[in-house]
Amino acid sequence: MSINPKEKIAKRVALELKDGQLVNLGIGLPTLVANFIPKNVHVFFQSENGIIGMGPEPEKGLENKDLTNAGGGYVTALPGAMTFDSAFSFSLIRGGHLDVTVLGGLQVDEEGHLANWMIPGKMIPGMGGAMDLVTGAKKVIVAMTHTAKGNPKIVKKCSLPLTSIRKVDLIVTELAVIEPTDEGLVLKEISKDTTLEEVLKLTEANLIVSEDLKTF
Repeated sequence: MSINPKEKIAKRVALELKDGQLVNLGIGLPTLVANFIPKNVHVFFQSENGIIGMGPEPEKGLENKDLTNAGGGYVTALPGAMTFDSAFSFSLIRGGHLDVTVLGGLQVDEEGHLANWMIPGKMIPGMGGAMDLVTGAKKVIVAMTHTAKGNPKIVKKCSLPLTSIRKVDLIVTELAVIEPTDEGLVLKEISKDTTLEEVLKLTEANLIVSEDLKTF
């Protein structure tokens, strides 16, 4: 049985997190990362709606309506967790105190720029905290599917509005792990369930294939 692509992405992103880090998980796919942290790694998950110490999804029937992530999904709180208001939450984000943020993406371009807040034709209230997170976090990981309805999401130039002028640090999809560098996008890993040819075919942007290409 093949693994769910989003769970596959979340599992791979979880391997990037290190003991003791303060980590923000964006809404949607990134929230799954909390379910796959290795047992020997202890990180502090922050959600921009005001919690540090966020745990994995609760078991069915044990949901607490007052304990949710920024996307409204139910979460658990680990011993020692704390809650706070939006002003404190964004002081953490804008003050550069986050070690890592994991965000979803609509597009990432050859220069490593992320577009993740505006879907054409959809009613939106605004970009939320994405702009602050990409600008303020020490490391930015984009967790997204490689394509959308067959169309590449890793493109030469973003056609959607950019989230920030800052370059992201890593892109993880169900097919590949890609690192934006000054030279371009470096393909570091491919899924063991795909081929290099398939990854290149489904990526609009030019990729620099690492001499030490690994599988995950």
